[in-house]
Amino acid sequence: MKNDKENPKRSIEININEKTAEGKYANLQIVTHSPSEFILDFCQMLPGLPKANVVSRLILSPQHAKALMKTLTTNISRYEQHFGEIREVQNPNQPKLNFQPEDKKVPN
Repeated sequence: MKNDKENPKRSIEININEKTAEGKYANLQIVTHSPSEFILDFCQMLPGLPKANVVSRLILSPQHAKALMKTLTTNISRYEQHFGEIREVQNPNQPKLNFQPEDKKVPN
């Protein structure tokens, strides 16, 4: 077994600026993928409005997407052990999503 001098623990310092620390609220997530990346769009959808705005987009490698999935699975399990089961909202009246690039929208 190697001693601590030969195998020091690695740590990463993570910094966050004030604007990023404020965060963005999202109540709709859209995931798309290609062979080389996963794209996660986080959107805000207001009740009664037929439009949702993307507030943040993450582009991940497949390996990082899988690592994110594992991290979320672990943390959801911990959350539910502490606070109880998270119930999924089933809404049969959910509107169909219509994806269009901002510059290709058809005027109303």
